[in-house]
Amino acid sequence: MNAVIYARFSSDKQNEASIEGQLRECMDYAERTGITVIGNYIDRALSARTDNRPEFRRMIKDSAKGCFDIVLVWKLDRFSRDRYDSAHYKHILKKNGVKVISAKENISEGPEGIILESMLEGMAEYYSAELSVKIKRGLTENALKGKVNGGQNPYGYYVDENQKLSIDEKAAPIVVEVFTMYAEGKTIKEIVQYLNSKGLKTKYGNKFSYNIVQYMLSNRRYIGDYKYADIVIPDATPAIIDKELFERAQQRLKLNKHAPARHKAEDDYLLTTKLFCGKCGAYMVGESGTSRTGVVHRYYKCVKAKKHLCNKKTVQKEWIENLAVEKAFEIVNDEKIIEYLVEELFNLQTATNPRLPQLKAQMSGVLKKIANIIQAIEQGVIFDSTRDRLAELETQKSELEVAILEEQIERPILTREEIRFGIERFRKLNIKETEDKKCLIDNFINAIYLYDDKITFTFNYKDGTKTVLLSEYESSSVGSDLNGHAPPKTT
Repeated sequence: MNAVIYARFSSDKQNEASIEGQLRECMDYAERTGITVIGNYIDRALSARTDNRPEFRRMIKDSAKGCFDIVLVWKLDRFSRDRYDSAHYKHILKKNGVKVISAKENISEGPEGIILESMLEGMAEYYSAELSVKIKRGLTENALKGKVNGGQNPYGYYVDENQKLSIDEKAAPIVVEVFTMYAEGKTIKEIVQYLNSKGLKTKYGNKFSYNIVQYMLSNRRYIGDYKYADIVIPDATPAIIDKELFERAQQRLKLNKHAPARHKAEDDYLLTTKLFCGKCGAYMVGESGTSRTGVVHRYYKCVKAKKHLCNKKTVQKEWIENLAVEKAFEIVNDEKIIEYLVEELFNLQTATNPRLPQLKAQMSGVLKKIANIIQAIEQGVIFDSTRDRLAELETQKSELEVAILEEQIERPILTREEIRFGIERFRKLNIKETEDKKCLIDNFINAIYLYDDKITFTFNYKDGTKTVLLSEYESSSVGSDLNGHAPPKTT
């Protein structure tokens, strides 16, 4: 199989050596497993908490060309430290016939591997969030001292040797003129034209624009206020504008403010690639339509039914998604299933990381040999070779201790309690939130088969299958909603 390697380092104490190490370990894994590496995608000094990474995006785009079957990463946190981004892009890769493999976290292909992978990604996200808290704490301390935390400094200021804002005597009068013109009735457009007609430039040598002037007029740093996150420190910076002039400008801004357009987010069909037609086995995909009364109805419809090759009825989107979430939530709250999953996942770690048990077995053998030699010495059986052999075994012991420690750090073995804690975290999800619904469905539901009289759920663990009779819902006050509306005419 052909593979590409994706490597990344962020700006926190990492450099090119980090990239080289990732590539080396990925190449070692590829050689051991018979995978052919055909190229690399490398992002430097970019965080995995965002998908705004040029090489990452190029790799996702290139996956549609069918040139490679595998994206090989050193660890899953190199791919993403955001669970939702990770799930989204893995779904795109899966549609393109590509899977993500970790060289250091050899996760099994079985269904339990999905849950274990989710927990590893959760731990990476936790580490990233914890690091963010520490960084934010340092930035907050800077803000309380009036120090600049980076970013773009307002026009009219420069950063002095104490990392604080100081007034630029050449640019400050222009700031005063902008505020005065606006407070006296000039429009932002007229001010921009005036500044550019005078040949004035921004600190980066560019012409003034509408957005730049508007940002200037609303920036409270010009009256000495320094804001960072939710912290506002009055008189933290030297003021360029007096408060009376600033407030006059704010009143005009408020009067001229237009309500921003409201963009309506497109519905996210959570069961895409998981919901199948029970009659023909094809995917059921999202579809929406508007009724004569103007009400928008959203459904899942068999792709073959769209081509008139199957007569499966549509199913209402919200109803089937809520039922899927309900069944996934039942797993999380079922103690017998939790006990089973904890045991399976605990054992799976050993199966996916055979090196650690091998090292421990070697250590046990070395310790036994050392004990035998010490016993022989105590009985007076001492030769020159005995001391040499003992020294050799002690060296092996030290090397094995280091190897075991390194392996435990790189591939930590979770205890049963930690695995239970990880699974029970799903209980705290808010099933009214779309992202939390998606999290439950992605982690616990493998596939759903919708028939005319029943629904069969298959879950992400061995023998995890459950069939629900639709008659149970049709006879209740909830209703199955299979026949609630006619199929949409306008799609």
